[in-house]
Amino acid sequence: MNSISGATARTVHQIARPHGFPAPDDFAFVESAVPEPAPGTALVENLYWSVDPYHREMMDGEFALNAPLEGRTIGRVTASRTPEIAEGEIVFHRQGWRTHAVVTPEEAQRLPRFDGVPLSAYMSILGGTGLTAYVGLTRIAKLREGEDLFVSAAAGGVGTATGRLARVMGAGRIVGSAGSPAKVAYLTEQVGYDAAFDYHAGPAVDLLAKAAPDGVDVYVDNVGGEQLEAAIEGLREFGRIVRIGTVAQYNALEPLSAPRNLTEIVEKSLRMEGFHVRNHRHLQDELYDFVVPHLQSGRIGLDETIVDGFDHIVTAFLGMLRGENVGKMIVRATPA
Repeated sequence: MNSISGATARTVHQIARPHGFPAPDDFAFVESAVPEPAPGTALVENLYWSVDPYHREMMDGEFALNAPLEGRTIGRVTASRTPEIAEGEIVFHRQGWRTHAVVTPEEAQRLPRFDGVPLSAYMSILGGTGLTAYVGLTRIAKLREGEDLFVSAAAGGVGTATGRLARVMGAGRIVGSAGSPAKVAYLTEQVGYDAAFDYHAGPAVDLLAKAAPDGVDVYVDNVGGEQLEAAIEGLREFGRIVRIGTVAQYNALEPLSAPRNLTEIVEKSLRMEGFHVRNHRHLQDELYDFVVPHLQSGRIGLDETIVDGFDHIVTAFLGMLRGENVGKMIVRATPA
């Protein structure tokens, strides 16, 4: 493709497989000319990028080396050679980490605009993060009004979304775990958790028993390991475990020792089920219908950590893996 006015595009390539925790040297910024769209495509200048825990899993083999990383992205159409995508439209696509992307109509999703709802919400509560929480609660756990739940990594993107959605769905006691006293305070003071604990403060089984002495009905698992073991111990009979992620082992060099109490799944008639949100994208409009009125009324707030500048996308990703964010970690193009 030819370049547009000699402008420069930037992409992030993965250039090495990490051994344990990823390092900045595993990535490279690559410059090229901004491409012109071919017939049937459109050029998008990206405005927001999502950095997510699942990227870490894909770095071990699913991402090709020396090629741009994929990811959820929102951008503005700056040139179009298809009647199906108009110039100036705001679209969602999955071709970030790059400043510019050429997309087909099948690859680009027009975003509906709702009064009072910022674009960043489509990266957090209205995006894959919120849809993951919504599917986990409504389709996997089938949360019923008054039921109590425990959420690990509760101060992250999915964890904060889960807490907020569960609260408006009529959940009973909501307990979360997080990685610092500041995050614990945020969960109880801002998100609506009834109790939370810093998982560094002692054995997870003891911390959960103190926060939920009567047990819980549902565990939303973003971590695995010791916290999954604690949840199995704390779940009531016929409890449900929703497996979303296993952050505890993404960078581990050895297999996790926990959970060691899987026999209780049988003894207590527990159900454990995982899912991929990509298999539930048909529920996107249902998510909008449920969440948008609560966003507009202020009953649901946004939990976002926004990092300005595409140059900082790798730093934001590594920071997210270290737990430096509260809510969804989002990278935003630096305003001109």
